[in-house]
Amino acid sequence: MHNTSPTSLSESPEDPFSVIRSASAVLDGRGRVVAWSDQATALLGHRADEVLGRTVREVLIDPGDEAVIAEASAACVRDDGWFGLLPVRDRDGNRVYVGFRARRVRRLDSTVEWLLVGSLAEYITQWEIDRAVLDGFFSRSPVGVAVLGPDLRILRVNRAIARFGGLPAEAYRGLRTADFLLGLDTDLVEERLRRVLETGRPMIFAEQPCRLLRDPRKELFVSVSAFRMQDPSGRVLGVTEIVEDVTDRHRARRRLALLSEAGARIGSTLDVARTAHELAEAAVPELADALSVDLLEPVTRGEEPAPDATDPVLRMAVRSIRPEAQQVMYPVGHLFSFPEDTGPARCLAERRPILQPTLQEGNSGWFSADSARAERALTMGVHSLMVVPLAARGVILGLVCLWRSQRPEPFEEDDLTLAEEFASRAAVCIDNARRYTQQHNAAEALQRSLLPSEVPEHPAVETAHRYLPAHISAGVGGDWFDVIPLSGVRVALVVGDVVGHGMHASATMGRLRAAVRTLAFLDLAPDEVLARLDDLVDQLATEQLQTDGNTPQIVGATCLYAIYDPVSRHCAIARAGHPPPTVLGPDGRVRPIDVPAGPPLGLGGLPFEMTELELDEGSLIALYSDGLLLADHRDVDEGLALLRSALAGPYPSLKHTCKAVEDAMLPDRPADDVTLLLGRTRVLAAEKVASWELPAEPTAAGRARTLVRDRLTEWGLEEFAFTTELIVSELVTNAYRYAGGPVLLRLIRDRHLICEVSDSSSTSPHLRQAHNNDEGGRGLFLVAQLSERWGTRYGRNRKTIWAEQPLPAHQTEAGA
Repeated sequence: MHNTSPTSLSESPEDPFSVIRSASAVLDGRGRVVAWSDQATALLGHRADEVLGRTVREVLIDPGDEAVIAEASAACVRDDGWFGLLPVRDRDGNRVYVGFRARRVRRLDSTVEWLLVGSLAEYITQWEIDRAVLDGFFSRSPVGVAVLGPDLRILRVNRAIARFGGLPAEAYRGLRTADFLLGLDTDLVEERLRRVLETGRPMIFAEQPCRLLRDPRKELFVSVSAFRMQDPSGRVLGVTEIVEDVTDRHRARRRLALLSEAGARIGSTLDVARTAHELAEAAVPELADALSVDLLEPVTRGEEPAPDATDPVLRMAVRSIRPEAQQVMYPVGHLFSFPEDTGPARCLAERRPILQPTLQEGNSGWFSADSARAERALTMGVHSLMVVPLAARGVILGLVCLWRSQRPEPFEEDDLTLAEEFASRAAVCIDNARRYTQQHNAAEALQRSLLPSEVPEHPAVETAHRYLPAHISAGVGGDWFDVIPLSGVRVALVVGDVVGHGMHASATMGRLRAAVRTLAFLDLAPDEVLARLDDLVDQLATEQLQTDGNTPQIVGATCLYAIYDPVSRHCAIARAGHPPPTVLGPDGRVRPIDVPAGPPLGLGGLPFEMTELELDEGSLIALYSDGLLLADHRDVDEGLALLRSALAGPYPSLKHTCKAVEDAMLPDRPADDVTLLLGRTRVLAAEKVASWELPAEPTAAGRARTLVRDRLTEWGLEEFAFTTELIVSELVTNAYRYAGGPVLLRLIRDRHLICEVSDSSSTSPHLRQAHNNDEGGRGLFLVAQLSERWGTRYGRNRKTIWAEQPLPAHQTEAGA
């Protein structure tokens, strides 16, 4: 047998009945072989001399196949021809199926013969498949096929291309791509096809936009593959282009990409306004040409909106690819309400998205509230609109409006679904931000309520302060400050900081500030105040750990406590882990105060040291938290240097000094709370103070009354003489009776008339109610009744009992 194996389609694409490939023979009317080709010998192995003159039955037919051959012969005679498969016998005796075409031919002598053309059944089957595939490409394939010549003119298209372009298939012959596609799309596809023609490298699944001239508003995407056609000699015949409409797939892929990007972009912070801007940035220009985000006004304050969504809305974000859209859209920060017949109003009321694919003048109530804006919008080309509610946890927070004006295709249901996904993700983030804002505002309100709203004017110091809460992302902190009036016209300046942020830190700060004020009213020295405050912090932490282990614990606090006396210009300072104060002298020189650091509050058991110094009149003392020094990622030394430079001035007032420090050291919202307290020292005039040292003898009380009466007459306060004499008499008598040693009497005139009696005893007097038969015990009770306030304070080796009487305003002004 010779060359009977089939050839693959890629190797032999020719017609199996072609002259080159097919075997041929001629039979006479009696079935004898009268002609035999070389291809027949190659196909079946029989040489011509072995078959010529012999009948087919003798040479080629197996006895078992005679019935099949007879049936085919009868059909051939009847129809003057035949085509089909028959089994024949090759030279080796094997049965081989051969496809035959039989035709009757007539000679010059009118005799009839039969021309047989045959090929192996495998070749014919493959050829039939090839023909069916080719026919399917052009008649039944859902994928577009176009055959173009070397000049890129169309030679043939299949029915899918014909439907795609909207023309009959035969109408495309001779056309170019530019005859039915927009220019930019045409340039891209022809550039790619030329590259295929020039290089021979096929193009595979290249996606590109495709807009038809007959419907430029419709956005289409196609996947194009192409290969070069050439004959066996290598001559280029053209290029075959396979086109598939992948618009749905492209849009689905784009939606997934947009959703992924939106998920990564939206909600990066717990800030309502920033989240609204992130939503706008994610949707424009990928989904819409313009977008606005409007939130119900309570949401922007962190509050729960009304259930019926009747609150006005606040414009939070606007984004557009065209600047002129600002003429139509309300600006950010604009507060307004939607009229009832508009799409946004229906969206809020019905809690569902609204889609209006086409917008024409008078066909909707979208712009009924502002006809001028409606006219500008239509002139600008706005043609398609969507409104999507922002809803989370069953609560309507606001809405998103999306427009198209530049992109010609209108919004579709798939676009609305994508917009809903955007809005759903953004709504959850906005609601989280709203809840965080609500908690932050509550914590900040608590914090501010625990801080002094206004510091009253004090004769010892002129004060100014700045408190700046931390950035919203960090949460409120535990910084505080205070200015506390003390006895003897003295004043306490306090700055403290609780470690941590949030409501817990604010509550702890409030407790510590209240404790400091309580301790201050006991007239304790700064180091003693800090020691007792340290015990309190430790006790609070222990109690909290015992009652609730899940609540954030107090991990520490710092504090600086200073007392200034305007009579003596004496200043006593102690600090617990807090930055030291800075003093700007009247001469303009800035110097830090060397105060021993001391441990932070809450460590327990460690002592605090106090520094004492004298301050010149007009000195500026600055107390601050570490948030001021460490802002903008500075180290402590750099922060101190910058603070000293900022304090140097000159400035017209302390408020201007605070503002200058803020501008120099806090360019942005700080990451930690910042507290700054400035105090400019004053000195009480000598004529407002009178002091005497009295010997410890029985006549001391009488001498004291005389001295007081004379000085009050000199001050023009004769009306206070009787009361003051009684107070002084009782205090001096107690000192003489229980203390021993000399007694110091001092009168201070300011807004109050202050009487002070100091002795060397450490015994503290107690107020008690005397019984009818008691001989004593009424002295301090009498002092308490005659004065507005009274108390005891301790100094080095002595104690002082003081009492204050208020002076009328005219008396205060007269002595000023």
